[in-house]
Amino acid sequence: MSQLPDPESLRLLVLVGDVGSLSGAAARLGLTQPSASKRLSMLERRLGLVLVDRTRRGSQLTDAGRAVAGWAQRVLQEMEGLLTGTEALRTKRDAELRVAASMTVAECLVPGWIGELRRTRPELYVGLQVTNSEQVPDLLRSGAVDLGFVESPRAPAGLSARQVARDRLLVVVAPGHPWTRRRRPLGVAELVAAPLVLRERGSGTRETLDQALRKAGVGEPLPLLELGSATAVRNAVIAGTGPAVISELAVAADLADGRLVSVEVEGIDLRRDLRAVWTSGRVPVGPAAELLAVTRRRGKKA
Repeated sequence: MSQLPDPESLRLLVLVGDVGSLSGAAARLGLTQPSASKRLSMLERRLGLVLVDRTRRGSQLTDAGRAVAGWAQRVLQEMEGLLTGTEALRTKRDAELRVAASMTVAECLVPGWIGELRRTRPELYVGLQVTNSEQVPDLLRSGAVDLGFVESPRAPAGLSARQVARDRLLVVVAPGHPWTRRRRPLGVAELVAAPLVLRERGSGTRETLDQALRKAGVGEPLPLLELGSATAVRNAVIAGTGPAVISELAVAADLADGRLVSVEVEGIDLRRDLRAVWTSGRVPVGPAAELLAVTRRRGKKA
C-alpha cells in the first residue's frame, strides 16, 4: 500500500458495522450517501479487500470487513488517545489541572482518563508532564503539579496514594526467539543471567523488576540495552534485539496480534499496583478530584 487509510474512512467502516446501513453511517458523519460510498470504495481498493456487502436491504460488513473494522476501532481509539495526550502536553503551562505521570501510565492509561474527563468538561485544560516514577514525587512536593501517577512498587514516602489500576510485568520475546520453543517455564536464575532490554533506572518498571529479583534471592538483571520508554522497549524486542521485561498494558495488542510472545517465568512475582499520588494532608478537589473519580470508574470496569 502506497498510503495508509485515512481515519474518516475507517470511522465510516466501523459505523457501517454498528448501524448496518451505509446511509445511516453517512448521516452520523455528516456525509452524503454517494460521498460515503465513494470513500468505502476507495478504502476497499487501497486494502485490496471487499469490506461491505451492499444489498437492497442495507449494507453489511463481509468477514474481511468485520476483521478490518475491529482493527480500525483500535486504531481510532489510539488516535484519540494521541490527540488527547498531545493536547495535554501542549497546554500544560496554563492548565487548570496539572498532572505528572510515569511513562507507562502516561502511554497506556492517562489519555483515556483525560479523554473521559474532557467529555464532561470540554472547557477544561489539562497539562500532562511525562516523566519516570522517581521524579513524580518531586514535582508534587514543589507544587509544579496537582496530581501524579506512579508505577513504583511502593507508594512514595510523605504522599497520599490510591490504587487506580493493577498491572504485571511480562517477559516478552520476538516470535522466532528460542524461548518460544520451551516446554517448561523459564527459571528466575535463567532470566537474570540473560542479557535483557530494560527500562532505565528510576522508572517504576525497573524498580519493580529489581525488587522482585531481590525477593527471589537472585542478583540484578543483566542490561543488554536500557531505554527510556515502554514503546522503545517493545520496538527493540519486535526488531529482534533481545528479550525484555515490560508492562502487560504496553504490549497487550502486540501479544494479541502475534508480534510478541510472552514467556512464562517461575519463582518470581511481577504483579504491581499503579497509584495516584498527591500532597499529603491535602484532599484533592475540583478537577483533580474529578480525574480521580474517572480512574475509579475505569478501574471497576477493568
